Formats: sequence, C-alpha cells, structure tokens
Amino acid sequence: MKNECPPSAAQARTVFGFAKLPAAYATLVMPLLLSILMTFVVSAVSTLRSIGLAPGFLYIWLSAWALSWIIAFPTLLFALPLVRRATAALVMRD
Repeated sequence: MKNECPPSAAQARTVFGFAKLPAAYATLVMPLLLSILMTFVVSAVSTLRSIGLAPGFLYIWLSAWALSWIIAFPTLLFALPLVRRATAALVMRD
C-alpha cells in the first residue's frame, strides 16, 4: 500500500497544471463540455450511418461535428434554464 499524501490546497485548485475557474463559470462550462461531447458522438454516429467508413470519413465527420457544435452550444445556453424549470415542475423534491 502506498503512503499517499492528501493533495495540497494549491494542487486541489489546479487541473492539468491550470488554475480552476471560479464557480460562477459553471453555468458556461457545463453546457460547453456537454455540447462538445454530445455533438462529437452524435455526429460520428450520423456520419458513419450516412456514408460508412468511406474515404475522407474523418474530415466529413469533423466538419459535421464543428457545424453541429456551433449550433448546439448556444442552443444549450438558451435551453438549459428552461429544461431546469421543466424538470423542477415534473420531479418532486426530497
């Protein structure tokens, strides 16, 4: 068993050597990461289904992903507050 030391305060405030953003940025970071991940996966599946593993697949997929992300990120920024309200209306609190 290794003797692991708890992370120092400075280490706990960094990710990959970069300072963490203040908590106020969470409302932008979460939709940013979600839009990147979801459009990446969905555009890959859609492109693969449309053209298969054809020559140029990677270029076609990445250009489709870029276009879909440009649309998805602002859509998420707009829709997320509405979805939170709709979820709160449909789900009982503990």
